[in-house]
Amino acid sequence: MSETIFITGASGHLGGAVIKHLLARGVAAERIVAGSRNPEKLQHLTESGVAVQRADFDDAQGLVSTFKGADTVLIISTDELTADGRRLRQHRNAVEAAVVAGVQRIAYTSLPNPTASPLSFAPDHALTEQAIAETGLPSLVFRNGWYHENLLMGLPSALQSGHWYTASEGAKTAYAARDEMAEAIAAALANPPAGSKTYTLTGSEALSVDAIASLVRDATGRPLEVVNVTDEHLAQGLAAANVPQAIVKLLVSVEAAARSGTLATVTGDLEFLIGRPGKSLAAFIEESAALLS
Repeated sequence: MSETIFITGASGHLGGAVIKHLLARGVAAERIVAGSRNPEKLQHLTESGVAVQRADFDDAQGLVSTFKGADTVLIISTDELTADGRRLRQHRNAVEAAVVAGVQRIAYTSLPNPTASPLSFAPDHALTEQAIAETGLPSLVFRNGWYHENLLMGLPSALQSGHWYTASEGAKTAYAARDEMAEAIAAALANPPAGSKTYTLTGSEALSVDAIASLVRDATGRPLEVVNVTDEHLAQGLAAANVPQAIVKLLVSVEAAARSGTLATVTGDLEFLIGRPGKSLAAFIEESAALLS
């Protein structure tokens, strides 16, 4: 197989890891194109033989020429959080440019249950998936669950105070390692199935905040009390800590998504694609004890 695979967002954690795993699986560097708004950050890839191009989702016309010659384009969803619809416009720009450029397959990183999820950015994913389906092209949709690494954003401060404030009401979330999700994506891109396929990439178990806090206490030896609050109280506390309003909205929607059960989805897709069980959250927390403390 000699199809060219274009990876957008290649300077990010997920995109960079996908390229790493494509190479590790024996995909020739000449078949891979790495795209980024900041191609200067990808010098290490050019040294390994991977082509690098500028890919700016705000530059619709530029994306057309950028995607020319690619057989498959992986559109890694952006992290744009503004309330003006920019993220969806960016995604649609990429989808439309891929069609005009003549690509044969579109791949996309989404989230589990995008049409039902209360997450603040879920509609962007649902509508992007719809736009991809409407192209009529074969597609690979990767509905990525919650990363293990997401816990590193809030747990250190929770440990510092000794309190983990949550509005999840005991609901569960299925976490998985970001690098293993990237490996799964690379596996599917390297040997794509016929037609279109949606993979929901999750951990093998869903855990509540109380269960996770217990793992953290065991790994760090430090006290951590779970404090249940309402959405309103959580938002007020975050605002009082000078968290930007867009992030406050996002974090509160995460709690609502947990309560809805949409973050608790567990499938075997990750294990199927990487060929082994994924890393457990307990193992990740044990390995990350120093970072958490």
